[in-house]
Amino acid sequence: MTSFVELGLIEPICLAVAAEGYSDATPIQEQAIPAVLSGRDVLGVAQTGTGKTAAFALPILQRLAESKRRAGPKGARALILTPTRELAQQIGKCFATYGVHLRMKKTVITGGVGMHPQIGSLLAGCDIVVATPGRILDLAMRGHVKLDNVETFVLDEADRMLDMGFIHDVKKIAALLPAARQTLLFSATMPTTVASLAGGLLKDHLRVEVTPSSTTVERIEQRVMFVAKDKKRDLLLDILRGAAVTRAIVFARTKHGANRLAEQLVKSGVKAEAIHGNKSQGARQRALADFHSGRVTTLVATDIAARGIDVDGISHVINFDLPNEPESYVHRIGRTARAGAEGIALSFCDADEIAYLKDIERTIRQPVPADESHRFHSDAIARLRLAPAVKPKMRQSARPAGGNHQRGGRSGGARRAA
Repeated sequence: MTSFVELGLIEPICLAVAAEGYSDATPIQEQAIPAVLSGRDVLGVAQTGTGKTAAFALPILQRLAESKRRAGPKGARALILTPTRELAQQIGKCFATYGVHLRMKKTVITGGVGMHPQIGSLLAGCDIVVATPGRILDLAMRGHVKLDNVETFVLDEADRMLDMGFIHDVKKIAALLPAARQTLLFSATMPTTVASLAGGLLKDHLRVEVTPSSTTVERIEQRVMFVAKDKKRDLLLDILRGAAVTRAIVFARTKHGANRLAEQLVKSGVKAEAIHGNKSQGARQRALADFHSGRVTTLVATDIAARGIDVDGISHVINFDLPNEPESYVHRIGRTARAGAEGIALSFCDADEIAYLKDIERTIRQPVPADESHRFHSDAIARLRLAPAVKPKMRQSARPAGGNHQRGGRSGGARRAA
């Protein structure tokens, strides 16, 4: 194990990290921090829960602290792009926590809230700007933020960024940045679209990869439960009422499905709340706060809304609906087994979802063990697993759960979700 002091981090940062209870760097931090400190571009392939945010936040804070430059009016020295509001808020908190002993001005810029306070926060310039693509590009086009002096540019969760249709916004933002800059790109998976984007943004980069992109976190116990569609809710209630479940995230495929399921759970006595892109920013933050505090024990989420959920102690991730994109399975189950803990990922599979299950198993390169012990188990559906695969119709497009997917427009569901 390597300590943060051994990685060359300055005392104010090491003190802040120690105050959070961390003494040794994770593998992604051990590889990335020295490279970022040296000024190199970095391509990081790392799943959620690996310490990825600190891997870029800590060295960025140090480089900014050691530099004599200033942001200037409406300027930004470091720009971090993330796909969702929740993730932007989470990263903003990390910079505030790790930079507590440094005099850095930080702001978080996202959609879903008023623009005027954000314009005010940018007026005198900021050292660190964490943003979602749509809003920061909007502000840049209106002249409220200048990106021509950005020293470090971070594109976080690049695979999800592209899934949500932000590729054009990302490229427009990159065109506003200076050519002489440091660029860091992080992604849980590395499909050809992300590799192509990285090739256009990074120069003489170092690739750091702590987990192959197609595998899952080893500490997660994965199980698939074959069940008829009309019995899924009963099975879910049985599980949530069990003593083993302390805090759970339940994934639904659509926003409407998440709302309906959360309402049904509440009527059945489960403390549940839905979170998705159609919820206001205030409602989403309240739901997350209630989930974090324990007032809500079950969060029903769509894929996009769940990307910023960074809560320790999630005992179970339950795929009420299997994702129609196998890469989303990796992201979903990564919500548990965080901070060294173990976790359980349960996936409900009805007859129409067998092809999705097969796609997932090909992606993670291993079969998901079946749990046949529950009272709603269907042998007939389980036998379909052995039949030849049929490609699902929903796989025709990489459409995010429950939203429109307008790649060139300014109003699609992807924009609202950010």
